[in-house]
Amino acid sequence: MMTDGTSTQADIDRVNFLLTLRRRGISDQAVLRAMGEVPRTAFVSADLATSAYADQALPIECGQTISQPYVVAYMTEQLGVKPQHRVLEIGTGSGYQAAVLSKLAAEVVSIERYRTLADQARRRLNAAGCGNVEVIVGDGFEGCPDRAPFDRIIVTAAAEEVPAALADQLADGGVMILPLGPQNGPQHLVRITKSQTPEGTRLAEDRLIPVRFVPMLRGKAREL
Repeated sequence: MMTDGTSTQADIDRVNFLLTLRRRGISDQAVLRAMGEVPRTAFVSADLATSAYADQALPIECGQTISQPYVVAYMTEQLGVKPQHRVLEIGTGSGYQAAVLSKLAAEVVSIERYRTLADQARRRLNAAGCGNVEVIVGDGFEGCPDRAPFDRIIVTAAAEEVPAALADQLADGGVMILPLGPQNGPQHLVRITKSQTPEGTRLAEDRLIPVRFVPMLRGKAREL
């Protein structure tokens, strides 16, 4: 809010945005607080600022998108991040999801295949005071093995199956959220919970909600 007691349109949009999240079933107070603290306008281009708080995905550079606020909040809530957790994010994009996670976790490592997006996200995250986020240019399918294990892993692009390297980098008792499904077919958010049993490693899978994400691609981008 402005110091003279009046409200800007951005203030009003942010309040309505939080009310929409509550109406759609987001109830975790820490997640709602994080969503309210991160200025979504700082993670979209200036020409889309007036649409930043609309509950819709928006385009960003390199043919990617910033997910709609509800999906960001829902994935974050289902991930169950605690203050002591180390989180791996696959697909930095604009940096918005990483910024939300930074309010909840001890450390966030985010992998982005496009150098342009990684550089922009670092600038935005630094400006937003998200000092516990590290953005790395790399192949999301490979994760970040030298920093593993991670308590939580979130993937913001759709894979056709759970990447084996990411499952390996998930800590015992850890949780991974990712969209699964073909590029041109039905996709669902899936929650994977890892546990060790006498028979070996177990990955329990819960199907959550239908979604639509850009495809997860292998390797670093040769350009951009």
